[in-house]
Amino acid sequence: MSFELPRKYILSSTQLTAFQSSSTYNTIVSFIEALNNSVIGVKLTDPCPQSSGVSSVLGLLDQVYNVAKEIPPVENKASRFGNPAFRTFYDKIQELAPSLHASLPGLSAEAIPEISAYFTESWGNRQRIDYGSGMELNFLCWLLCLENLQIFQEDDHAALVTKVFWRYIEIMRLLQSTYWLEPAGSHGVWGLDDYHFLPFLFGSAQLRGHKFVRPKAIHDPEIVDELAKDYMYFSCIKFINSIKTASLRWHSPMLDDISAVKTWDKVNSGMLKMYFAEVLGKLPVIQHFLFGSLLPYDGPPPPTSPRDDDAHQGHAHEGWGDCCGIPVPSAFAAAQMREPGKGIEGPGIRPVPFD
Repeated sequence: MSFELPRKYILSSTQLTAFQSSSTYNTIVSFIEALNNSVIGVKLTDPCPQSSGVSSVLGLLDQVYNVAKEIPPVENKASRFGNPAFRTFYDKIQELAPSLHASLPGLSAEAIPEISAYFTESWGNRQRIDYGSGMELNFLCWLLCLENLQIFQEDDHAALVTKVFWRYIEIMRLLQSTYWLEPAGSHGVWGLDDYHFLPFLFGSAQLRGHKFVRPKAIHDPEIVDELAKDYMYFSCIKFINSIKTASLRWHSPMLDDISAVKTWDKVNSGMLKMYFAEVLGKLPVIQHFLFGSLLPYDGPPPPTSPRDDDAHQGHAHEGWGDCCGIPVPSAFAAAQMREPGKGIEGPGIRPVPFD
């Protein structure tokens, strides 16, 4: 098999539509659904099958964590936006990526440059010092590529979610709090969390069929604290409550709306629909998607040659403020600088039906 460095192809709505009917799109959707189904009723603390590939990837992620701990933020009190030390972290991870991947059993050296592109982009944007659902998607695609290369076993899916993906989220929380990463785009992840979507999707799958806990339980601090160690969804709610004041209705209105849904089954199916529509179906996200030999692009050619867009060039803006528009300060910065008891203001959130 010949490998290639992934690149961006999608610059128009026509190309996005073609992508949504492509084999690559179907592969990504199938992978998400398989991971989702693998953790129905599974706690973060439950034992699950774990191959040597999973163990090696966890070791790799531990090294990323160590790099972050070794690179402190620089003095930057004048700004509520991203800390420049993140670029040092990013460059170090990019430098280490080949050797980190060389430690994975069975991964050919020829595949490493292609795989590394998804891995490096998983941690945020170097130029803008921001993070959003597109970077989270890169991590998912990194796992998908590793699975396609048979680094994982068939029964590893639950471990990929509760061990590997959750370790990634833990590291991202460290990066977000250390380097004050800005939320990518102008409205976070539609009122779920400033940065993430997938922990809520997989987290709602974990809770499907739960005998006692209902979605409205996110409003009970004692229940949230008790369940945070076992369920992604409640861990994310606890995290949000730890850095934001006021009620969910104010700063996370979508989560507040979802709490009125009767069952976790409906929450989970709604999350899947929302992810496909609002992440995989939105040009501001997918125009940054990387295509290579493992996740190929087979749609119409772009209207112009795709270029590296470190300076916000080489991609489209269909819609105002959705991609690289209004800078949004880190919630961690706001939490440290706001007046006591003052909530964080945010834009209006477009409701998404959960039925």
